[in-house]
Amino acid sequence: MAGGRLLQAPKGLTVRPTPDLVRQAVFNSLGSVVDGASVLDLFSGTGALGLECLSRGASRVVSVELSGVHARYIRENVLRLGLPKDRHELRVQDVFAALRQLASLPGRFDLVMADPPFGPKTAGKRSESASQRLMEAPELGVLLAEGGLLVLGHARRDGVKVPEAWEERRVLEHGDSVFRMLARRLVPAASGVDQEST
Repeated sequence: MAGGRLLQAPKGLTVRPTPDLVRQAVFNSLGSVVDGASVLDLFSGTGALGLECLSRGASRVVSVELSGVHARYIRENVLRLGLPKDRHELRVQDVFAALRQLASLPGRFDLVMADPPFGPKTAGKRSESASQRLMEAPELGVLLAEGGLLVLGHARRDGVKVPEAWEERRVLEHGDSVFRMLARRLVPAASGVDQEST
């Protein structure tokens, strides 16, 4: 990223930066999609995914991170990497609250990146992880532009189920990390027949 410079991250285990090899595989798969895109980076952590988008020519990146400590590191990383501050917005708040607020505002995103904290092993039970909750949040579909992509990370042990509203385009796996690339499933156009007529 940005000439190979490393991101600063808080000490300890409260943040799990997206592994470099996984991040590289994700961006290799995205290719030119990032250039000029409007990007929403959820559960930003150190800002690795969102700032990588900014360094690759995204027109706008909105990072959402609840931790004030992590948010400070995101701001510092923007400065350290010499990224354009005028194209980056940082929202220090809960992701699901941010989704509700952003959905009420004009503007949509071409790319939504999310690598939430890993959930527990599901062992055949329904996943209750942040990744599963995010896929089921109705605001996410509102915020994603037509033709846009959702890139969602979760643990391999977390049996995240893809709702019918989403179409899976690609799955990348590395170690315990899984990244799914998804698009909103197109709703068939009306046939022109009045469905209420008998």
